[in-house]
Amino acid sequence: MANGPKTTRVNVIPTLRYDDSAAAVDWLCKAFGFERHLVVPGDDGEVVHAQLVFGNGMVMVGSMRDDAFGRHVTTPARAAGRGTGSPYIVVEDADAHLERAVAAGAKIAVAIEDAVYGGRGYSCRDPEGHLWSFGTYDPWAPE
Repeated sequence: MANGPKTTRVNVIPTLRYDDSAAAVDWLCKAFGFERHLVVPGDDGEVVHAQLVFGNGMVMVGSMRDDAFGRHVTTPARAAGRGTGSPYIVVEDADAHLERAVAAGAKIAVAIEDAVYGGRGYSCRDPEGHLWSFGTYDPWAPE
């Protein structure tokens, strides 16, 4: 028996909380090429919940707040700069993606390189310190 619903496009969707979620949504779209699928505004310009898509993948973004989920997660700034998760996004051209991200202010954490298991990729931090990895390695692609 297979796991997950059979009609969904994606079964795993990373979820990240930000102190300035509105700025994070704008930056993630500009720097990484995400597109807004759904953005639910809250009070004072915050984003209660956002769904950002990239190809057939998605990340969910929201504001740090004291709610049932928020009591179990934090931001890197609140965790002394340590990562709290790291989404990996498959891209067609890792070098071009790196240039776009750096131009938008991404801080490179792991330089671009060819992986021993295939593909080429890099890791960077967004303005609030979340670690993101981008690469051409696609575990679903035929060998």
